[in-house]
Amino acid sequence: MGVQWVLVCHGLVTLLVVISFLCGQWPIFQGTFVERIHHFLTFGAYDYFLRFVGTLCGSKATDAILSMEYFCCDRPNPILQFIYLMMIGGIYYFISKFCFNYIPGYYLSGVHRYTSLLAVGVGVLLFLLTSFSDPGTVKAENVSQYISAYPYDNVIYSEKECSTCKIPKPARSKHCSICDRCVARFDHHCGWMNNCIGERNTRYFMAFLLWHFLICIYGTVAIGLVLAGQLKELRVVYILTVYYGIENSLRRLVPHIVQWLLASYNTQILMMVFLAIVSLLLAGFFGYHANLCLTNTTTNETFKWQDYISWQKKLNEARASAAALKAGISGMRIEGEPPKIKWRSFFRKSTTENVQVTKNNIYDKGFFHNLLEIIFPLSMRSSFLQTKSKSG
Repeated sequence: MGVQWVLVCHGLVTLLVVISFLCGQWPIFQGTFVERIHHFLTFGAYDYFLRFVGTLCGSKATDAILSMEYFCCDRPNPILQFIYLMMIGGIYYFISKFCFNYIPGYYLSGVHRYTSLLAVGVGVLLFLLTSFSDPGTVKAENVSQYISAYPYDNVIYSEKECSTCKIPKPARSKHCSICDRCVARFDHHCGWMNNCIGERNTRYFMAFLLWHFLICIYGTVAIGLVLAGQLKELRVVYILTVYYGIENSLRRLVPHIVQWLLASYNTQILMMVFLAIVSLLLAGFFGYHANLCLTNTTTNETFKWQDYISWQKKLNEARASAAALKAGISGMRIEGEPPKIKWRSFFRKSTTENVQVTKNNIYDKGFFHNLLEIIFPLSMRSSFLQTKSKSG
């Protein structure tokens, strides 16, 4: 059983590291150990590495690494796109090599050889659509239409000019420093797509996440059924109970079955665990972005609202503290006031703890309209085109 526990611990640690690396900056992990692990993986470890290289090899080596970092992280490049294609191609190759021999089997028909290829093909198509579609580039020709489509809320968005493009900056847009363009309803820049996720390609991005989640679930279940079919065809339970005298109960049989599977089908089990972990990550990522879409909020706006609410809370707390101090001073001036009982004031709630700031998102138009705005972006509607022709 030692090997099984080692594999379980290895899987949990791998899951924690992957979640921390990919999702540690999400608001739900703010102030947790996941955020600290993310900071170490994305900044701390790299900083220590640069110091080590600088001490060992000098400043030239450090400059070379920084130049490589600039190309990989601060400029458009297809590195992660190639990695994605290699990953999905490699996974499909290993599945076809180690699992197709058992298809058709006891639980799976031969049609799964072709449906798996179709599923991967649709996934790659969605990847290409997201990567190479226009995210909603704001130009001088269409900036007035985007300003009409997305009004300023004068809270997190107000009238201003893009300092780089030198054109008015519509609400909900942002200038992407990597792509060097203003993007309407900017969500984030996705390195895997080598493209921004904005108004016009959020629908493809969401379809990509959902479809790849379903692919991973499909692969996990299919490999599980392949292994279950082998257990049935080779009569492993019968052999263990009749020839080895093991009690025919789940608690007694499971350790021996797991040991047999690890010895005979370790590659298939590793692929199944890998797909299960990736499916959990994709489920979380899709759920997070689905919630944003249904409330008509973007990732960029989430951080803007956090900064605004934090600032408003500090401002209101300062006002409440000043008002409490003023009231205390005024109370001291009143003659004949009976002394306050200290233990009551000790348990009394501070006025600053009651300070609350509400988020007023004017772009949230309800579940149905928010979903419709993702599926049919405003810039692709006839009303947007009519506004463009009038302004022209």
